[in-house]
Amino acid sequence: MSVTELEKTETTEAKLGIVDCDIHPALTTRGEIAAFLPLRWRDHVRDWGMRSGGPFAGALQYPRMGHGMRQDSYPPDGGAPASNLAFMQTQLLDDLNIEFGLLHALNAGPSLQNQELGAAVCSAFNDWQIDKWLSKEPRLKGGISIPQEDTAAALREIDERSKDPRFVQVAFVPRSMEPAGRRRYWPIYERAEALDLPIGVHSAATGWRANSGAGWGSFYVEEHYGFAHTAQTMLTSMIFEGVFERFPKLKVVLVEGGFAWLAPLMWRMDREWERMREEVPHVTRRPSDYVKSNVWLTTQPVEEPPNVRHMTHLLNWIGWDKLMFSTDYPHWDFDHPDRAFRVGMSEEARRGILRDNALGVYNLT
Repeated sequence: MSVTELEKTETTEAKLGIVDCDIHPALTTRGEIAAFLPLRWRDHVRDWGMRSGGPFAGALQYPRMGHGMRQDSYPPDGGAPASNLAFMQTQLLDDLNIEFGLLHALNAGPSLQNQELGAAVCSAFNDWQIDKWLSKEPRLKGGISIPQEDTAAALREIDERSKDPRFVQVAFVPRSMEPAGRRRYWPIYERAEALDLPIGVHSAATGWRANSGAGWGSFYVEEHYGFAHTAQTMLTSMIFEGVFERFPKLKVVLVEGGFAWLAPLMWRMDREWERMREEVPHVTRRPSDYVKSNVWLTTQPVEEPPNVRHMTHLLNWIGWDKLMFSTDYPHWDFDHPDRAFRVGMSEEARRGILRDNALGVYNLT
């Protein structure tokens, strides 16, 4: 790309409204969420704590998960990165011309062993999203946190929050109690399809399972890389269990799990399906066809090949319409829209990734 073409692209990007599909709002203080919990559960957490399905109690597995933030993202008046709306507006929404920003309020609620407490925590985080973010900034949109292992409670939460148009997706975390295609989760998918709410699957630091089939890794780099594994495992399960056959209009968005792996995964699933399709007669289409009709991915983290020109081939294999831009603000591996895709692409494709694909998937207006 010539200097003139690069300058022209940067000017176009500066004018283009961006949809950021992955923003992580934070609590200012650890006790902030208590105000949104019923007194019963505040007392319970104080006296008994919260126990997740994994082996770690009261802490993230690796300190990097809690402190791996952009150094300039700490609000000047104190608090955690992404905990101050005014600072987020200035540093992210205004500076990058964010037209819509999708919140992923990650929390332990979906994976707590006490499922009644988990439902209360999910509901509290939904109330917190409204109070601190959605009611004050119309550009921000929420995701409905659900206690996904308690189907009835999850449906109640979806029914209640879906009345509020500021919630634009149902949040689902991988590393679930059972593979995501199992029928215990089908009522959630059915309700999401009926409401035209995408299932937003964000890689999470908590869950019932390790990222690895062999157990918990020794290093943070293994955990970080393993997010791609859980996204692939969840997608494979949903396809071969027949989720998309049963719910053909269901939308699934895989968030912060990378995307370069999708092309070879589709090739392999198609090959194996051709050989063993008699085992899964309910899967009537090629696995890659379900991906093309029902699945989208966010761009961060971008797996860039050593020769960046090869990225064009990868994007062609996956499909330009399958990707939606995300910054992952305020995390250390934040992506800037001006620098995330330095590859040759049409203006239509660029607009699709940075804005238009997400507008369509999430029905944003």
